Amino acid sequence: MRVHLSIFLIIIFLSSCSPAGRFGAGVDVTFDPRTIGMQIDDTIMQKNLIARLSLSEKRYFLNIQVEVLDGRIFLSGKVNEPEEKIKITKLAWETKGVREVKNAVTIKGQSNFKQTAKDILITSQLRTALILNKKTKSRNYTLETINKKIYIFGIAMDIEEKKEVLSEAEKIYDVEKVIPSIYLATELSRSKI
Repeated sequence: MRVHLSIFLIIIFLSSCSPAGRFGAGVDVTFDPRTIGMQIDDTIMQKNLIARLSLSEKRYFLNIQVEVLDGRIFLSGKVNEPEEKIKITKLAWETKGVREVKNAVTIKGQSNFKQTAKDILITSQLRTALILNKKTKSRNYTLETINKKIYIFGIAMDIEEKKEVLSEAEKIYDVEKVIPSIYLATELSRSKI
């Protein structure tokens, strides 16, 4: 009985550490049109960049988020100085296999608590809209709102899904700009579709 309880607790702990069915690039494996090899390559790139960022400055491990999709790197988070943003972008471009870098990292002090709360609300509204919209696979997208600008990073299965995601983003109240990095499954470099 103790062995079964121990195994059960370990499974619960491990499943709470990372979402089931997800790879490092933040896209649900169930809907991910990338090959396993592409997913592994993206995960290796992501872990490599995170490690290099952490070695460069320990606080980047918590303050900077890295997503990789088909060799395209999306960075978000906050830093203290503009020079840090440049340094992070340079490290991203130095990652082996990188095809593109989108940097949504902001400098602290450029937004206040009220603005941050609005940004969180905007992101939550879009996430909810994508979950409720049966034409979109919400788990295929990373969403980040910074100063009323929504950054969308992910894979659309077809052009109609991409249009739906953009339409949902544009409906959100108080959004100043939608900045998409949505790639069609057929645009992936080694897609088998």
